[in-house]
Amino acid sequence: MTSRYRVEYALKSHRRDEFIEWIKGLLATPFVLHADDSHADAQLVAEDCQKRYYEIFKDVEMLVEQTIFFDQLNEEPGRRETVSRLRKLVPSIGRFFTPLPLADAFLLEDDRRAISKRRLVSPSFNDVRMILNTAQILALTSIYKENKAARLKLVTFDGDVTLYDDGKSLDENSSVVKRLIKLLSLGLYVGVVTAAGYPKQSGAEKYYERFRGLIDYLNSENCTLKTHQKENFLVMGAESNYLFRYNNEMKGLKYIDGDEWFLPQVRNWNPTKINYIMDTLHKHLVYLRSNFNLEDTTTIIKKERSVGIIPNPGCKILREQLEEMVLSCSTKLNTILDASKNYATSTEALCESNEIKVCAFNGGSDVWVDIGDKALGVESLQKYICHDETLDVCPITKSESLHIGDQFASLGANDFKARLSACTVWIANPRETVAILDDLIDFIEG
Repeated sequence: MTSRYRVEYALKSHRRDEFIEWIKGLLATPFVLHADDSHADAQLVAEDCQKRYYEIFKDVEMLVEQTIFFDQLNEEPGRRETVSRLRKLVPSIGRFFTPLPLADAFLLEDDRRAISKRRLVSPSFNDVRMILNTAQILALTSIYKENKAARLKLVTFDGDVTLYDDGKSLDENSSVVKRLIKLLSLGLYVGVVTAAGYPKQSGAEKYYERFRGLIDYLNSENCTLKTHQKENFLVMGAESNYLFRYNNEMKGLKYIDGDEWFLPQVRNWNPTKINYIMDTLHKHLVYLRSNFNLEDTTTIIKKERSVGIIPNPGCKILREQLEEMVLSCSTKLNTILDASKNYATSTEALCESNEIKVCAFNGGSDVWVDIGDKALGVESLQKYICHDETLDVCPITKSESLHIGDQFASLGANDFKARLSACTVWIANPRETVAILDDLIDFIEG
């Protein structure tokens, strides 16, 4: 039975995806008008529903292609901006870096999920999410087959809930490990872009604990990967602040100094301004903890470029409180950034012409505020990897990158920004990650 909390939670605007909700609305009409099998053959009704759903996805597919075309036109200098039909209907929609074969993806997912055979439950959020995921995988693998120069080169992942369950790690028994090894064997770069942030001194050891299963395999005699393939595994910590890379001589992760990979805009960020943001958000979390009477059950952690509140062992922060805190921190950040734009000479002039990126997110059991975001993390990897002599074409473009994560809500979810730098797949648990990777590998090799 669905709880009232889950129903209310799903209705929160910051937890919805407007594009998915819009597609759901389109599919509701044929479900209501054509899914009644009380006076007809069930198989014929299912075939009719499938045909009507297919037509809708084909129309949306064409709208996506039109949007890509207009976005490319708008990038030409001196051209008057043209807004696509889809952007008018779904104003919050982001950029598409590849076409999306939604109609073909629907047929695949309909075969798996029997969407068109359902009579009492209409196409759901998860149905549409999985169809979009499959369409993105189909698009990337189709490009891979057609043009070896312009192909998928980089696959990045979130950590918790994507590669492993929340608070767990990647052990030797994880079904994800052999899929990651397969990606490396195909010549792809594999990166983990995680909120977990550990600096140079402790990072290699801490990240080894999280990815032990994969790193132990890379070090084992059973590993058949070439040296350069092993070293195609990277970890970007604290969204976009610390980079580690597997090193075959060290048999583990090697810290990469920021001078080798920081983006130009990040190099120019003022440390004093970063400290001001961290100090301000630290004080705000202290206030929130006191306001919710959480002093005895939580701990506030302040790092060089992040600050967060976590539950003490054996304790738990209520989901409503997590939501309140992340929304409150986001509001506080907006206030700080707005002040910096309006008062360029004040002590709150944090950004000036080079705006410091900050993200606040609900980690499921805790709340964190990080300097930087995953858009910068993914883009940093794209640029850094291009230093490798083994890569045939540079730079790595957004259409040649895929980010897989579980946090793509519009607010309080740190994978959301990755949409700015790469194609994306929205999963709900590590089992879905395995299924997506199986599709990706099968389509590449098929």
